[in-house]
Amino acid sequence: MTMSVEIHKKLGAFRLDVQFILEGGILGLLGASGSGKSKTLQCIAGIERPDEGYIIINGRTVFDSARHINLPPQKRHVGYLFQNYALFPNMTVEENICCGLHALRDKAQRQQILNQSMEQLQLRGLEKLKPAQLSGGQQQRVALARILVNEPDILLLDEPFSALDSYLKEQLMTELGPLLAGFHKEVIMVTHSRDEAYQLCGELAILNDGHLAGYGPTKKMFENPGTRVGARLTGCKNIVAARKAGPTLVEVPEWGVTLDAGQPVGTNLCAIGIRAHNFSPAQTVNAFSVQILDKIEQPFEWVYKFRYTSQKPGTNLVWWRFAKAKPVVADPPRLGVNEAGILLLYV
Repeated sequence: MTMSVEIHKKLGAFRLDVQFILEGGILGLLGASGSGKSKTLQCIAGIERPDEGYIIINGRTVFDSARHINLPPQKRHVGYLFQNYALFPNMTVEENICCGLHALRDKAQRQQILNQSMEQLQLRGLEKLKPAQLSGGQQQRVALARILVNEPDILLLDEPFSALDSYLKEQLMTELGPLLAGFHKEVIMVTHSRDEAYQLCGELAILNDGHLAGYGPTKKMFENPGTRVGARLTGCKNIVAARKAGPTLVEVPEWGVTLDAGQPVGTNLCAIGIRAHNFSPAQTVNAFSVQILDKIEQPFEWVYKFRYTSQKPGTNLVWWRFAKAKPVVADPPRLGVNEAGILLLYV
């Protein structure tokens, strides 16, 4: 299973330019609001028409501007889960699911598929209920069932957890993972949550202002995002301008320190990132004297904000996070960071 996408579309002052190839599995589109995530899904589904480019799903071209191909949504075999699930409020659960089987005339076969779907998505006992009588998680499963009974070639999920509270969201993320893995076709999930992307998506595309700012295996993108926007969207709190100072050295003028990254540094380096969890008072590498200026208690962590003693006045404080269960010096005089904890950023 392979999907190839190249989309170019101008919307006023905004321009969407996205290109990627997905060879099976789940791709996460991670980006801030207005970065073009949902618009990309809409172009793939046929809701929006790109100005230029092509969209090929499993060898079948559904859009190609040069060849004047633009299949309507109903002929693209795409399953699209909207943010609000778009269930019909006046229909029962089984009636909503059967909407995905409207083209199937054999009643016995329709009932068999419905029964299998109800079993697979744990909807037994809810057949006669209407959407208003369901929890958010149950509504999501009904919407997915309605899509999956139609056997789409690709599944598009637009912010599937945005309408759920944090407890239910975590529960459904755990349930949705095996379901999507069993789909055995391409899945593209739009999200602004790095946790959702990390837990569910094997591949990650980072979107910024309509352009791809990074693409690759999700865990590698978190380990080495490569760009400032990628570092920020994957949760890095400390991003600061830097320049090459040696084969493996980076100078951070704002902090007044030079760090050893333990890897070759490119001449086009523009910044570094250090995740807040990577600082340690026990680390002797890249260790410098600091002054703790703020302490924030969270349910399971402490957040300390500090300045290097060599740091320029008026510059941003540096974040350090550590678990409450972890013993720590109250106000450590020095903090260090391992070479692996330094992200080299080039854009």
